[in-house]
Amino acid sequence: MGTIFRGVAPALLAFTFCMGAAFAQSPKSGCALQPVGGTSRQLLRCQGGLTIVAESGARFTLVDRNRDGKADAARLQSKALLLEFPAGSSGTGFQVSTPQAIAAVRGTKWAVDVAAGKTSVFVVRGAVAVRRPTGSAGVVLNPGEGVDVEEGTGALTVKRWPRARVSALMARFGQ
Repeated sequence: MGTIFRGVAPALLAFTFCMGAAFAQSPKSGCALQPVGGTSRQLLRCQGGLTIVAESGARFTLVDRNRDGKADAARLQSKALLLEFPAGSSGTGFQVSTPQAIAAVRGTKWAVDVAAGKTSVFVVRGAVAVRRPTGSAGVVLNPGEGVDVEEGTGALTVKRWPRARVSALMARFGQ
């Protein structure tokens, strides 16, 4: 029994550390956490119709900016989130902040990925406004479009993402 516990304890500690941001945020953010069976992804179902799929190992925190008991933003530090906020949902939309970008929407499905000093945003459905945290000029992405935001002040370039890139990103969410 001791041997089994010694093998399970480190795995449980790592799981708790990786999941800590979501578990800690769930009750006060109006979101319920569900593990995705057979994977290490997380699924958050939030009040107002928002769903968030967090890639395995994603580091993020949910934010209730207006203190109404519902998450209306996320701060993503690493890895990726797939978000769906159906049109007609209650609330004023949802915003994801990263070190390089801010992506905000209402009524859409989109992914935000943070890696190696770059934030990538891709839209599956709807429209997403993307800008740098320090700038006011941004772009609006439509279905099938994405943008890569790196540090700096250059203009953001919207591109239609190739099928292979979209497939690779969506596979990280089991889609």
